[in-house]
Amino acid sequence: MKLAVQRIHPRAKLPLYGHPGDAGLDLFACAGERIKPGEVKAVRTGLRLAVPPGHVGLVWDKSGLSLRGVHRLAGVVDAGYRGEVRVVLANLGQEDFVISEGMKIAQMLIQPVQEAEIEEVGELEDTPRGQGGFGSTGLF
Repeated sequence: MKLAVQRIHPRAKLPLYGHPGDAGLDLFACAGERIKPGEVKAVRTGLRLAVPPGHVGLVWDKSGLSLRGVHRLAGVVDAGYRGEVRVVLANLGQEDFVISEGMKIAQMLIQPVQEAEIEEVGELEDTPRGQGGFGSTGLF
């Protein structure tokens, strides 16, 4: 599979796999940013992508940033989207987080999508789990 990528910022870095066999392509910031504690920002990659039809680009955290309290929010790049890919980051830490130009800010997995046919029904079948959620199975 090929992923067509267009640079729309002169210093944008193309996504790349850090190691052979990695699931996620690293995404890089194309400009510096400062994210204050509790702040949410859409960080520019300077790239437009053409995710192949029948696929989606799912944006996930980089573990190194997560350990520092910076997490991505949102993260779906549909096959039909042709705007700049921006990574929405939230600083859950206690100090400003500085992003440098060229820094890894997230990773993207390209995965197949199965489109669901919506069928309205009067009732759903019962399951052993039922409506249990939000910790219903316990902690241990």
